[in-house]
Amino acid sequence: MNKLLALSAVMTLSGCATVSDTYLANGEQGLSIDCSGEAGSWASCYEKAEASCAGTGYRIVTTQGSPSPKASDKTLGIDVGNYKSRNVVVVCQ
Repeated sequence: MNKLLALSAVMTLSGCATVSDTYLANGEQGLSIDCSGEAGSWASCYEKAEASCAGTGYRIVTTQGSPSPKASDKTLGIDVGNYKSRNVVVVCQ
């Protein structure tokens, strides 16, 4: 029962985008947005960037993550069992 509860908590949290402050090499302050996990998406990263920059807009500095799989690598058209890592660093305008 405890393992099932822990698994449910991990699955629920995996869809949330998290934001943390970061500093670029030039000293500029930015935001590192992590929207990794099976339930996340690149769109959720960009939505979190828009919300975090309070409507002032943002500039994407870098993106890192797992590439999208080819259609031939999917099972019945779905990418199953692969952990997706997605991270975007932005600077608010």
